[in-house]
Amino acid sequence: MRKPPAEDPVQDAPDVSAPADSAAGTKAVTRSLRTARQQMGVRRTALTLLRVNQKDGFDCPGCAWPEEDKRHTAEFCENGAKAVAEEATLRRVTPGFFEAHPVPDLARRSGYWLGQQGRLTQPMYLPEGADTYQPVPWERAFDIVAEELHSLASPDEAVFYTSGRTGNEAAFLYQLFAREFGTNNLPDCSNMCHESSGAALTETLGVGKGSVLLEDLHQAELIIVAGQNPGTNHPRMLTALEKAKAAGAKIITVNPLPEAGMTRFKNPQRARGLAGSGTALTDLFLQVRLGGDQALFRALNRMIIERGGVDEEFVGAFTHGYEQFARAALGTGWEETLEATGLRREEIEQALEMVLASRRTVVCWAMGLTQHKHSVPTIREVVNFLLLRGDVGRPGSGVCPVRGHSNVQGDRTMGITERPAPSFLDALEREFAISAPRRPGMDVVGAIHALRDGRAKVFFAMGGNFVSASPDTAVTEDAMRRARLTVHVSTKLNRSHCVTGARALILPTLGRTERDLQGGGEQFVTVEDSMGMVHASRGRLEPASPHLLSEPAIVARMARRVLGVESRTPWEDFEKDYATVRDRIARVVPGFEDFNERVARPGGFTLPHAPRDERRFPTATGKANFTAAPVTWPKVPEGRLLLQTLRSHDQYNTTVYGLDDRYRGIRNGRRVVLVNPRDAEALGLEDGSYADLTSEWTDGSTRTARGFRVVHYPTARGCAAAYYPETNVLVPLEATADTSNTPASKSLVIRVTSA
Repeated sequence: MRKPPAEDPVQDAPDVSAPADSAAGTKAVTRSLRTARQQMGVRRTALTLLRVNQKDGFDCPGCAWPEEDKRHTAEFCENGAKAVAEEATLRRVTPGFFEAHPVPDLARRSGYWLGQQGRLTQPMYLPEGADTYQPVPWERAFDIVAEELHSLASPDEAVFYTSGRTGNEAAFLYQLFAREFGTNNLPDCSNMCHESSGAALTETLGVGKGSVLLEDLHQAELIIVAGQNPGTNHPRMLTALEKAKAAGAKIITVNPLPEAGMTRFKNPQRARGLAGSGTALTDLFLQVRLGGDQALFRALNRMIIERGGVDEEFVGAFTHGYEQFARAALGTGWEETLEATGLRREEIEQALEMVLASRRTVVCWAMGLTQHKHSVPTIREVVNFLLLRGDVGRPGSGVCPVRGHSNVQGDRTMGITERPAPSFLDALEREFAISAPRRPGMDVVGAIHALRDGRAKVFFAMGGNFVSASPDTAVTEDAMRRARLTVHVSTKLNRSHCVTGARALILPTLGRTERDLQGGGEQFVTVEDSMGMVHASRGRLEPASPHLLSEPAIVARMARRVLGVESRTPWEDFEKDYATVRDRIARVVPGFEDFNERVARPGGFTLPHAPRDERRFPTATGKANFTAAPVTWPKVPEGRLLLQTLRSHDQYNTTVYGLDDRYRGIRNGRRVVLVNPRDAEALGLEDGSYADLTSEWTDGSTRTARGFRVVHYPTARGCAAAYYPETNVLVPLEATADTSNTPASKSLVIRVTSA
């Protein structure tokens, strides 16, 4: 096993070659096994990877893509293998490590270096005025949390953040504790990714989740993949697309960047993928301008109406607001469409012919649609598109927002939200005899404002890397330092451990790969995938340290210490036996009836979805709602570019596995900005030169990120791209999507100047 890097590698001189034209294949297999071997060793690699996403194994801690009923022996992708390897690593971060690395030293390190050090082994405490974390017993750690929470003037001065990796049982207990304590301050990573999807889908369809199952993709005649890069972010989705292609489906890709995975997929589970040419996936590539997706779908909708392609029977029986929408759509002209999208008319007309030829269409999307100021209207327009053709509640069709983190959708289902439904709180109160707060809590952006302004004083994070994931890096870091106490439940080090309140705790927890033994015997947790399937996850490895606690145990012990004997909730029973938690979930959360019995079945069960299952739409009108928002798109002044932030291929969310982006031809570096060669020529930016990126905002403010290598790249004209979290500094806290308040990280007007 290779040791972690002793020093940060040089990151300011990336090597660049031509981008790849295919994804996966033998290179993915080789890289997966090499990374796993470096972190785990040969025997542990075999024992661990063969249990990933198996019915009797553990759910991958990476993405939320679902599995088919019949599983492959190697049911994981390259980035999934990296995620598992870093969790099941044999590297350890002991108290001696913290003695050698005070917080100022850790703060100078890169996120990559911090993550490579290995698993946390003991609770660590940073006292006020100190600069070095020191080991602390669990009971003392909970005492510190209780001291700070009890000292607050109001429960709303505490913030309880959640990452998507948290299992259903821990998430349910966490929100129960927060509400029994007295606050709805439960921001989570959904606030930064698919909040726009949830807002748009709830208004239009009545359910804030996708309406498709995996078999719907297999049965679709047309799949539109918009604002998404499956090859890096959800690689196992490529297998589903390949299967759909084999059944005759056509695929339209809508993206400002050509992505290797959507060009050609070399399936490593098949001989043709390892040794052959693989499968060409995209039939039509629409290289849309950043933020032009609403205009594109509005144009398609106008032409569907003009060509008589409306499913009038469906529209008449199941929808509301068609006439108003149709008037708005028919008033849309080609001039604004072409300006907004950057596409040629012939390309859009070619897409229309594919749409009209399809009887079953699925639209998939991710952050490329959800992180603009006008994201919610954009996703509403996607719903309009599907409603026109009757493509909701029909096999092989529907909306498919592809969630990122493993259980981010499940966390929301369990009540992790700052704006819970009154019916959920009613059920919680009946079940636990508590008085749940009814005032809305803080989302991510609201929590940062509150910490910055002194209205929040305790920040508790159940997983994640809040500092690196959040926008406006300098403001976020300053806000965190103003807290009285910051607490992070984590498996590994990350940047958030280095940006602390006056006091700080790191509480190490079990990973998905590890055996969870409690007083009631061996336990398992459950997760919900991106398509509403709920299944068990069982770790088998010995824990990285005898000092680790599971997430449910951490929440239960904290609750007992903070709430005291006045709490009638059986926290001790919940810690001993997670089945008792699932029994309570079954009585509170609709769709989880007989939870323990149903999750015991191999593969789990599917949650109900009224639009999909019954063509019933629980909206305010009782029908699926057309909407008619004005078409908008980002306006870019002369001499400026429109920047999107994105992941590299060696990255999952804020976790950086390495310094390469094999699919985009970037090696040994992350500070790059991808610019169309014609734009670069007009701006005087030579390939290989270095530049500073300055974002410009309508209020006159600017933000600057320095020292990025210019890479001439086939982006859409007028558009650029760079990796986050390095470019989060460019996104002001106030730059958010209307309605959803999601940071608008995909449409930043920037000035690029030579460094």
